[in-house]
Amino acid sequence: MKYLHTMVRVTDVDASLDFYCNQLGLVELRRHDSEQGRFTLIFLAAPGDEDAQVELTHNWDPEEYDEGRNFGHLAYQVDDIYASCQKLKDAGVTINRPPRDGRMAFVRSPDNISIELLQKGDALPAQEPWASMPSVGHW
Repeated sequence: MKYLHTMVRVTDVDASLDFYCNQLGLVELRRHDSEQGRFTLIFLAAPGDEDAQVELTHNWDPEEYDEGRNFGHLAYQVDDIYASCQKLKDAGVTINRPPRDGRMAFVRSPDNISIELLQKGDALPAQEPWASMPSVGHW
């Protein structure tokens, strides 16, 4: 058995690709448009880790999606949690659960998919402004 991907539905391809690729740092591996099925599949992965993929599914006919809290979250390991969160914050992404402990943070995609960021290796020493930053909303 081999893990292939996790699928999340998205409502705006451009906003989603901006978030997942430009802000979070994933890369697009491939894309499939189905005229008959009226959907687009876009497969993304972290650079150098193409075996763990996220499939963004965009149904062309408008639908409303709940935020799917029962889904849980996607998790990515990062080299520097503070730098990663700062990059996201600078791009306008809300840091829902700041990395107060130097180890873990949560953000949300444009479609409210919860994304967990985990520090590679040991937690970094507590650092401001993160150490005293409150959580926002839920993750």
